[in-house]
Amino acid sequence: MLDLWVLFALGGVGVVAGFVDAVAGGGGLIALPALLSVGLSPVAALATNKAQSVVGTFTAAFTFWRGGFVALKTMIPGIAFTFVGSYIGALVVKAIDTSALSVAVPVAVIAVALYFSFSPSIKDVDSTARLKFAIFVPVVGFIIGFYDGLFGPGTGSFFMLCFVALFGLSATKASAHTKVLNVTSNLAALALFIPAGDVLWPAAIAMAIGQLIGGYFGALTGIRFGAKVIRPLVIAVSVILAIRLLLFP
Repeated sequence: MLDLWVLFALGGVGVVAGFVDAVAGGGGLIALPALLSVGLSPVAALATNKAQSVVGTFTAAFTFWRGGFVALKTMIPGIAFTFVGSYIGALVVKAIDTSALSVAVPVAVIAVALYFSFSPSIKDVDSTARLKFAIFVPVVGFIIGFYDGLFGPGTGSFFMLCFVALFGLSATKASAHTKVLNVTSNLAALALFIPAGDVLWPAAIAMAIGQLIGGYFGALTGIRFGAKVIRPLVIAVSVILAIRLLLFP
C-alpha cells in the first residue's frame, strides 16, 4: 500500500504528465517511470497508467471539443475502429513477440520528429488533405489503435502525424483529434485491465486528479499558442521517446 506522501507526489506527476500529453502526447513518458519507481510491477504500472491518463486525455479532448476544434459526429467511425483495433491489439500481445518493435518504433518516432521539425505544413491553419477524412480516419484509427493495444509508446505522435500530414489539419485541430482517439484506445485497454484487477486504484485516483488539472491547462495552452507550442513539444517528446526505447527498452 502506498503512503500518503507518495500519493501526493504521484498527483504532482499527474499534473505534469497531463499537461504534456494534452499538448503533444507522450505523458506516459513521465507517468510510467514514476509508477515503476514506487514499486509497481510492469503490468500494474501499465494498467494504472492507462487508468489515470484516460482522465487527463478525456479532459483535454472535452476542452478542445468545447473550443470547437473537433466535431465528434465526424469522428464516430474513427472512434469505433480505434476501440476495436486497440482491444484486438491488447488481446494478441500475449501471443506474439513484440521485441522487434523496440527497434522499429524509435526509428518511426524520429521520423515524426523530423517531419515536425522541417515540414512547412505544421501551422495554425488547415491545409489540403491528401486522403478523404471520412474514409481513412477509421483505417488510421484501427491501425494505430491496434499498435497502442499491442505496444503503445508513440501513439499520440503517430496520430498527430497522420492528422497533419494525411488529413491537412492545423496543429491545434490535430492535437484535438488525437486526444479523442487516445481516449478511445485507452478505454479499450482498460476493458481488459480492470476486470483482471491490474489497476492500483489509490495511485490511479491520485494521478487522475493531477491529470484533470494538467489536461485542462495543457489543452488551453495548445488552443492559445497553437503550432508555436505544439510543434516543439511534439519534437521533444518524439526524440525523448526514441532515446528511452533505444537505451532503456
